[in-house]
Amino acid sequence: MLAYLKSWPLYVLPQHAVSRLIFRATRLRSPLVPAVIRWFSARYGVDMNEAKNPDPTAYPTFNAFFTRALRDGARPLAQQPDTIACPVDGTVSAIGTVDDTRVFQAKGRDYSLVELLGGEHQAAPYRNGCFATLYLSPRDYHRIHMPLDGILTRMTYVPGRLFSVAPHTVATIPRLFARNERVIAHFDTALGPMAAVLVGAINVAAIETVWAGLITPPPGKVARETDYPPNADAEGAVRLARGSELGRFNMGSTVILIFGPGAMSWDAGLAAGSPLRMGQRIGTQARAQGNAST
Repeated sequence: MLAYLKSWPLYVLPQHAVSRLIFRATRLRSPLVPAVIRWFSARYGVDMNEAKNPDPTAYPTFNAFFTRALRDGARPLAQQPDTIACPVDGTVSAIGTVDDTRVFQAKGRDYSLVELLGGEHQAAPYRNGCFATLYLSPRDYHRIHMPLDGILTRMTYVPGRLFSVAPHTVATIPRLFARNERVIAHFDTALGPMAAVLVGAINVAAIETVWAGLITPPPGKVARETDYPPNADAEGAVRLARGSELGRFNMGSTVILIFGPGAMSWDAGLAAGSPLRMGQRIGTQARAQGNAST
């Protein structure tokens, strides 16, 4: 009941207005910024020793700190060529297989893959595939990286609400990820199609990608799609290597990875609540299961 009481105010809260205020506030230059960074780091347990620049005074704005780079070697990338690397620091919210077009959200709740991805055509390659929902808390590193080599084929922006994606709201708000604003990037990979869904949330004042820059704000009112050349040598093609940056969030949010049927398997032991570090192995190609090693 407490989780429901915490979630209900989000229905009436002006979610986009609050988030745009946060967008502006986190980009203000002020002599108070280092003190805010020190308070935030202590409050949420941020390890600044992992940052490329651990000095709070080096960041001109809170957003520069929040989207900070990590020092070289802070996140070793799983070396086996047949493995799938974790794209983020965070926690597993849900993981498993897509039941036709239904994706598990939390106990007693699921949602439509068709609704999440914006249409039947977009969802078709992933029916009965595999998914992992990865939650980034405020303490986590907020850049998103490629799980494996890929060529971008399509990007879709879907407008929506900005419900919190904290565990209590995921457990109580129906179809949360399919209702929130999101950016969906489809890639052609050695495993076939892969979708990375970047889900917006309250206080997530920006979603951006390395190829298109800032996608939101401002929030859109209609979905929009951009197709990219599938040929890596074509003009305008976007090819990203495993471990390279894909995009980033401001404040905490969620990334949903989706693969097609029979393409891969998640590592045994991964379950809701499992902590993750960017670069660690989280799965393997299906054809390589027999030879996989941690």
